[in-house]
Amino acid sequence: MTRQELFENIRRKKSFLCVGLDTDIRKIPQFLLEDDDPLFAFNKRIIDATADLCVAYKPNLAFYESMGSFGLQSFEKTVAYIQKNYPDQFIIADAKRGDIGNTGEMYARSFFEHVRVDAITLSPYMGADSVMPFLQYPGKWAILLALTSNEGASDFQLLKDDQGVHLFEQVLSKSQDWGTADNLMYVVGATKASMLEQVRAIAPDHFLLVPGVGSQHGSLEEVAKHGLNDHCGLLVNASRSIIYADSSESFASAAAEEAQKLRRQMTEILIKSKLIEA
Repeated sequence: MTRQELFENIRRKKSFLCVGLDTDIRKIPQFLLEDDDPLFAFNKRIIDATADLCVAYKPNLAFYESMGSFGLQSFEKTVAYIQKNYPDQFIIADAKRGDIGNTGEMYARSFFEHVRVDAITLSPYMGADSVMPFLQYPGKWAILLALTSNEGASDFQLLKDDQGVHLFEQVLSKSQDWGTADNLMYVVGATKASMLEQVRAIAPDHFLLVPGVGSQHGSLEEVAKHGLNDHCGLLVNASRSIIYADSSESFASAAAEEAQKLRRQMTEILIKSKLIEA
């Protein structure tokens, strides 16, 4: 999917919501455990309930890998279901890979040729040769960790060099030698919304994947205030606050209600920013 196609979807749906499919077998409604594939059964109903409200889905690989080969089959079935039934959705494999040489090439082949997702999250800290294999696929995206929402982000990402430049700023600057705004995105946590201006000073045109709205209490308004650009440039992710909004048989409709709340806010933001008409 191209950057323009993603922006067109945002305008058409009046939303820049990404729904995170962090599907934990221990948290899904108990009645689904009777299904042959509980993870996929849960995901399918969440997707059907929210597909008209979001522009992207982000399965987190850790939740599927924790179930071994069975979980990986659920992940692949989930991706295939989205591709078949909602082909306008941007699918992100939240895998946080990052290794050099042949290993990176194999990861790229796995996610872009076999599973055929649109994007994958990567750790950039092994340098260019760990990222370049993912940038060889037209229409596919590498999403680099830049400034994350976790408490430990300050351990490394906020360290400064002798010129007072943060490490995350160096990642943003250097990585733009590797790709462009058409195949590179960055992860910037909503809990770091006040620092989005620093991010935008270095990467004004790139899309940003922004987790931390919802259960981590990041402010959507602050994210938009500091991070929006002339083609929106934001994919704001919410996971637990949507998919675990309810644990009864009404879980999917509850998820839709939570997604709708965020979509309404996003529509107002897009209208106010004159990116869409009222």
